Amino acid sequence: MKNQWIILLGFAFTLIVAIFAVINVDPVTVNYLFGESSWPLILVILGSVLMGGLIVGSVGIVRIFNLQKQVNVLKKELSQTEAAADKKHGVEKKKKVQTIRENDKPARVK
Repeated sequence: MKNQWIILLGFAFTLIVAIFAVINVDPVTVNYLFGESSWPLILVILGSVLMGGLIVGSVGIVRIFNLQKQVNVLKKELSQTEAAADKKHGVEKKKKVQTIRENDKPARVK
């Protein structure tokens, strides 16, 4: 349900930006380090929104990657701590061994 709200808000934001951009079609001068050019304001607005989205997305991906790395480190640390605690208290982890007895076998239908 949360993802549906995020998608809905994303569409609403896109619609607002598109309406704002269509209203502002006047040419503007864009200054670069090496010169200047005249572009329609709609392209400047949409380009700025696109660049902002790419920057936010990139930062989000890096953050998620770092958090996943931290989770893996903490899982490893937890398993080592549990193993040390089990060793200290004399608890052995038993492997699950599945045995099949004669009575547990399913009956064959003739």
